[in-house]
Amino acid sequence: MKTSGLLVGSHNITQSKHCEQSLVSQSHSVIMYNNVCFLKVSRMLPGGMSVIGVFLVTPPELSKEAQNTLRRLIFAVDKHISKGRLWSLTEEDVTEKVTLHICSKTRKVVCRTYDVRDPKSSAKPADWKYQSGVCTSWPLLTCSVGLNLVFPVLEMHVLPQDMEKCMKEGLQTWAKQIEDGLCLINGDAMPGEVELLGGQKKNAKAVQQTFRAQILIPMAEPQSERRLTASVKVCSGSLTLKGMVQCRAYLHSNKPRAKHATEVIKRDVINTVSSRVEMFLEDLLMEGEDKGSVGVQQVLPRRVFAPVPGMSLCVCDYMFPDECVSDVSDRLKEMLDWETPEDSIDTSQEAVPEAPTIDLKNTVVQKNLKAKSTLDARPKTPSEDPTEAHKSHKTYYAGVAMAAAIALLATGTSLIYLSD
Repeated sequence: MKTSGLLVGSHNITQSKHCEQSLVSQSHSVIMYNNVCFLKVSRMLPGGMSVIGVFLVTPPELSKEAQNTLRRLIFAVDKHISKGRLWSLTEEDVTEKVTLHICSKTRKVVCRTYDVRDPKSSAKPADWKYQSGVCTSWPLLTCSVGLNLVFPVLEMHVLPQDMEKCMKEGLQTWAKQIEDGLCLINGDAMPGEVELLGGQKKNAKAVQQTFRAQILIPMAEPQSERRLTASVKVCSGSLTLKGMVQCRAYLHSNKPRAKHATEVIKRDVINTVSSRVEMFLEDLLMEGEDKGSVGVQQVLPRRVFAPVPGMSLCVCDYMFPDECVSDVSDRLKEMLDWETPEDSIDTSQEAVPEAPTIDLKNTVVQKNLKAKSTLDARPKTPSEDPTEAHKSHKTYYAGVAMAAAIALLATGTSLIYLSD
């Protein structure tokens, strides 16, 4: 038996999540299993927290193949997370991921790192140290963001795949606006290098501080100062994403600066909206029958928070309208392997009336369509399609020939009539 799983933390501080895997000689099945776990675990992490690596526990006889397995696994996991990411990496982002191999018999630990930006990256040795109480004083940022996003739909009847393309294109534009927005911390626009805890005494007792963030999206530039690149398309419907989302982020640095706080809270805003849209689209694809119809409002899952045992951190989960708190508790047990009392799960952050929703206006989402439906499809004029133009010309000449034949026949009939 060998055990594999994910390392979750913020660069140098980790919490492990394990999952049992039967003994296999190749790593492919392990990678596929952890991809499923990874998607669910990554959605549970607030801003400032991420999947920073993977671990593997094996008996001594499998130690030789462990490093190759870990290398393939860490690159597969990173590729999976980068695929749906809507925000951009910066030069200060750490791209080295951790692999941890533990021998089940000797308890020997081998820690190495790989730069996931380089597919040919070689392993670098690293130290693995156990520490306690290091995250009790991590500053917490909270933020509320209102959504009112409209995504145009070209065709009235769309497939779930078409809706996915439509919404992701719109979310990419919105995510760029969030990244470019102005972030106020406790109502102030702080310079990037300002330390959030600058006035705190060195010998003061470590206490977690909470900061309130606001994100202001800049207005569009005047038409005279920007190049017009908009195109006009005839749309038959639209999707509207609206509501209020609650966001949280933690700062792990000893001297957190304003630019780091701005970065982590913006990424959490983008991640939580993107995750809910992905879950909604996954639900559509899994449904066997048509789920959308004209004018129907689909409620997205609400974000709820649960404390990490023994720490001042919280993870999150998403609760659909037909779920209850016990479902959230069961998922936390399944994915993170700890017991969470139902009364400790905070479901009050996103009230039901303000929870995000998707309105389908003049749009029908269908599982299957007889005719092929794509968002970019539109009727082509003869000038745009040479085949259609050729067909129209042939039809025109055939009509002219038929009209001439009828005229000659009518003339011959008239002459016969007059001769009689």
